[in-house]
Amino acid sequence: MSFELNVLTYNMHKGFSGLDRRFVLHAMREALANSNSHLVFLQEVQGEHKRRANRIAAWPELAQYEFIAQELWPNFSYGRNATHAHGHHGNAILSCFPLIGCENISVSPYPFAASRGILHGKVNLPDRSDGLHVLCVHFGFVSYERRRQVRRLFEYIVKRIPSDAPLVIAGDFNDWSGSAIEASEIGVLEAYHELHGEYANTWPSWAPVFPMDRIYYRGLMPIAARQLGASPWSRLSDHIPLQACFQI
Repeated sequence: MSFELNVLTYNMHKGFSGLDRRFVLHAMREALANSNSHLVFLQEVQGEHKRRANRIAAWPELAQYEFIAQELWPNFSYGRNATHAHGHHGNAILSCFPLIGCENISVSPYPFAASRGILHGKVNLPDRSDGLHVLCVHFGFVSYERRRQVRRLFEYIVKRIPSDAPLVIAGDFNDWSGSAIEASEIGVLEAYHELHGEYANTWPSWAPVFPMDRIYYRGLMPIAARQLGASPWSRLSDHIPLQACFQI
């Protein structure tokens, strides 16, 4: 039995709009709910921020990833990447299907700048004996830093994931050149690039010109990929989401 798996990646900017810094988490949740995604990869998701919780009336009692996931994605995992005096933020994976064995790997180059990470889990898909490995990433702005983080990602996958296992790697790569992943030894392709011949421009949201966000895959068949750049996405985070559909 086959079905279509919808995957979405989104840098949610800690629940704030990109231009005027309005708190728009509730609108983000509604937009994500309307995306009909089975798997959601989130970056810059706020786990806790005590000062903002006291100052912003609409701030939810739950962590942002729990607030978004409730009643929509019953399975989720959060990887804390940055900790400060008022709280922490990181990556999250939300899933309609069972999500097991989650592990968070820091790939930050310096202890004082711990804001980059890889969140790895395994999704049990319907009528599949093998699980789908999923990795949510957020890499650095500087090319030297990013190359080291990509190398760490490769090494982790080679060591921890069987070479024939299907996987999805999605997130904010902060890489507009597109040169980092395809030539790797892990055998992945980028969904939008495979279907359209170019990478999807996802930043900044109000006029996307840089392809910062990607959805890489192995062992799956992509059948559609698109940027979600229309309203309301252009008024929310500083990124727009990228979505891909795979035949399973």
